[in-house]
Amino acid sequence: MKKIVVIILSSLFSLTMVAQEKKSKNKKVEFKVAGNCEMCEKRVEKAAFSVKGVKSAEWHADHGDIHLIIDETKCSVQDVAKAIAAVGHDTEFVKAKAEVYNKLHSCCNYERIE
Repeated sequence: MKKIVVIILSSLFSLTMVAQEKKSKNKKVEFKVAGNCEMCEKRVEKAAFSVKGVKSAEWHADHGDIHLIIDETKCSVQDVAKAIAAVGHDTEFVKAKAEVYNKLHSCCNYERIE
């Protein structure tokens, strides 16, 4: 009887372990971020690095996307997108507030999609 109980409990435990999503400490992520110039690049990358768990951040103006390496145990893609939007740059997940966007330098005013 003890063996059956142990087998059942170990089976249930192993199933719950498999069902949990594994978070990576070095997950590569990329998503769209609107911007135009080198000032945008510095602002976007600085905002990304302000999020605890971001290990690498490179924004490419020619493609309009940011390449990240993040520790998912400390932050999420949504956290990084919110930080970037907070400094005035729209992302594919979060739009910047109009007040913040309007304070950007004139060369940084990208075409916003409504």
